Amino acid sequence: MNKVEIRTLQQGDFDAVVKIDEKVFRQSRPEYYETKFTRALDEKNRVVTSLVAVTDGQVVGFVMGELFLGEYGIPETTATLDTIGIHPDYQRKEVGKQLMDEFLAHLRKAGVERINTLVNWNDWQMIRFFNAGGFEPAKTINLELKLV
Repeated sequence: MNKVEIRTLQQGDFDAVVKIDEKVFRQSRPEYYETKFTRALDEKNRVVTSLVAVTDGQVVGFVMGELFLGEYGIPETTATLDTIGIHPDYQRKEVGKQLMDEFLAHLRKAGVERINTLVNWNDWQMIRFFNAGGFEPAKTINLELKLV
């Protein structure tokens, strides 16, 4: 595999993201991604929370999240990771780790103290992936990683 470049999500990545998601989750969700892309590409978002992994000019993975500044009664700046997908041909090749490293670097730079995500109880592959990155069960039965 050639070098993987991690860059900010762009509108032109839409079809590739939808196709990767469909391969990974075995269902097509273009409407979901229309909403995600609209929010991710909104000019008012000053913190980059959506990235893609590119190799040989092809998008092979993506991560999308959101930043929350004192919302939900939580005083610290938090973030969620709500969507991640790696093309099956590129899984177990460090693409996910590279995406996560860059994603977390952006969040740390923004002062994020904690990140949360949700994982299906029986999705052992995702649980192992997040566990390897330092996530642990939270009191709300979601997963969190303390960044500070």
